[in-house]
Parts: sequence; C-alpha cells; structure tokens
Amino acid sequence: MIYDPEANIMCVEISEGEIEYAREFGNFIIHFSKSAKPIIIEILDASSFVGQFEKIRKLGKLKPFPSIN
Repeated sequence: MIYDPEANIMCVEISEGEIEYAREFGNFIIHFSKSAKPIIIEILDASSFVGQFEKIRKLGKLKPFPSIN
C-alpha cells in the first residue's frame, strides 16, 4: 500500500500482472489486466475515505469476514 499525501491518493496492489486498462468508479480507479483481473486499486481523496472508514469501525458496524475452512 502506498499513500501520496500531496496528491491524497492511496494505491493498493491486490495482485501481480501487467495493467491493460483502468475504470473509474467514483473515488476509486481500478486497474485491470488484459483478462479483467484487478491489479491495483487507487483511492482518490484517500484521507476522507480513511476517515469515514474509521468512523464506521468505531461505531462497531464492521463485521469480520467469515473464516473459510
């Protein structure tokens, strides 16, 4: 994960591969491989996103993922 405070963008690499194209979904830009596999997620206005995430977490509204056995 990389955060650029000057641009206020957070990048999360979720898999390896060569990026073929990207799609924007609101404050998110997802970079995909040729086979449509997500490679990198960019979060624009990241400080606001992280701030909202923390508020939800503090309210106890986040539930852990169920374990996969």
